Amino acid sequence: MSQRIAETFARLKVERRCGLVAFITAGDPDRARTAGVLRAVDAGGADVIEIGVPFSDPLADGPIIQRASERALAAGMTLSATLELIGEQRAAVRAPIVLFTYANPVVRMGVAPFAARAADVGVDGVLLVDVPIEEAAPFHEALSSAQLDPICLVSPTTSDDRIRRSAEAGRGFLYAISRLGVTGMRDRIAAEAQALVGRIRQQTTMPVAVGFGLSRPEHVHEVGGWADAAVVGSALVAEVANHADAPALEARVSEFVRWLRNGSEPTA
Repeated sequence: MSQRIAETFARLKVERRCGLVAFITAGDPDRARTAGVLRAVDAGGADVIEIGVPFSDPLADGPIIQRASERALAAGMTLSATLELIGEQRAAVRAPIVLFTYANPVVRMGVAPFAARAADVGVDGVLLVDVPIEEAAPFHEALSSAQLDPICLVSPTTSDDRIRRSAEAGRGFLYAISRLGVTGMRDRIAAEAQALVGRIRQQTTMPVAVGFGLSRPEHVHEVGGWADAAVVGSALVAEVANHADAPALEARVSEFVRWLRNGSEPTA
């Protein structure tokens, strides 16, 4: 079993630093440039990398990531191609990789074959965004059998009992949604996010990563006061889209991730 996720959060605890979980969409702007973006995010210092599998009906995603999925699908990106890409790049990437996917592509591939292939290419964890905890057992059993960490989502409306069950069913870390609704950049972190993390702490010692709406270094710093990691998705996906045709795309992405982590303003 890969211990990269557990080792990463153990290191962050020793360093007393908030981790940065960076999200990118596989296949945006295309397969070849995604490979470079993945390496660049790692080089910029992301502690965990989430790779989103493009899907035609991404209910949890806001407009920025929806458009990225549309571009990726138009370029021919699939779950199988995403796994192939990860396998090709795994040796060049230090950070743990979490696959962020909807259930439909996994079911089409077959849950057990998907889990086996994901493990084989070097995926460390899988987050099935639209599978409620009541229906997660078959997925989690296959993931655990393949030595992958099942990552569970909890939200401000999740009951304490469901938080406990999610912590028991999951491994690696809990993904705490900072607010209800879809992904997207916001100026402020929702007030209920800290309260949610406080409730999670009463149920489990599992590390907690907070996402949805985070886009700037000050958000990462703020979350670090009461959670273990901050997830930045839409802001990074937008950065890739805005500089997709630039010769220095990879350098720009690395600089942006470094800015998120360390707070030094990237150049225009």
